[in-house]
Amino acid sequence: MTRPDLAATPLAQSWCALSLLHSGIETRLEGALHTGHGLSAREYAVLDVLSRQHDGDNGHLQMKQVADAVALSQSATTRLVTRLEDRELLSRYLCPTDRRGIYTNVSEAGLRLLRQARPTYESALREALDLAAKDPRLTTLVAAVASLEASVPETPSPKASPLETPSLETPAPETPSREASALKASG
Repeated sequence: MTRPDLAATPLAQSWCALSLLHSGIETRLEGALHTGHGLSAREYAVLDVLSRQHDGDNGHLQMKQVADAVALSQSATTRLVTRLEDRELLSRYLCPTDRRGIYTNVSEAGLRLLRQARPTYESALREALDLAAKDPRLTTLVAAVASLEASVPETPSPKASPLETPSLETPAPETPSREASALKASG
């Protein structure tokens, strides 16, 4: 009886390499964020995504959009947001123009924690990629990540990101409402 060929196809090998890279990065991020800041990588991702919201058109994210951004189901994202709210890192409030909608914002404590955790996140990510670059199975993927990183332009957000605010005590300038802009333009 002949033995079956157990060699993986190039596609399967590529998928395994991608999975290995992701797992290594996730493990490094989890350890560094948990040890340094008491955050999981998913909690960090939710805080980061929500910190980039603004008050302009389409500035607030629906829970489905947050879920898509952090690669979780909508129900898992809602549970995660609830845990972060219980820790007073997020707050929820009713949408002023649509009482059915609920907005979620990062609290001052959440912004502080995110600001403190960002260097840890960046460092752990860089360390994980540097380590992966030494593995011949992962060098092509690490090079692809570097290429993607180099191709992403730095674009300012419609309203200054809370992470770029010099001090939490200094409020960001308010964006005038559409009504105020319309009145100013007509008068």
